[in-house]
Amino acid sequence: MTKLLTAFATDDGKAFMDRHFGDAKFYDIYEISKNEASFMKRIDNTVDEEEEVHADPEKAKGISQLLKKEKVKVVVSKAFGPNIKRIKKKFVCVLMNDDSLEKSISTFRKNFKMILDEWEKGEARNHLSLKNK
Repeated sequence: MTKLLTAFATDDGKAFMDRHFGDAKFYDIYEISKNEASFMKRIDNTVDEEEEVHADPEKAKGISQLLKKEKVKVVVSKAFGPNIKRIKKKFVCVLMNDDSLEKSISTFRKNFKMILDEWEKGEARNHLSLKNK
């Protein structure tokens, strides 16, 4: 596998928002390799907000189904909530410390092998924290 379909949590396509991954308005999907990144599409987050239960398993299931349908393997955000323990079984969860999607894509590409190695661990994978330099 030389490319990974990756979903970035955003409200505007330029920056991460300061909420959890599942609370984004959109997911911008990129096909990323070590050498390049191509924007593929934007999908609306159509999963309903949590009613009464924080870290609602139904919300995690809905987000996972939405992204699996798009063949996403990696999810990237500035913040994840408690549902990270559920979604990391299906995706590599990458935590970025920068607001900018553009800078985060560059950091992703520099760390492509590590992210790919984490994907290959299957359900035993952990989340990754990457710092933009």
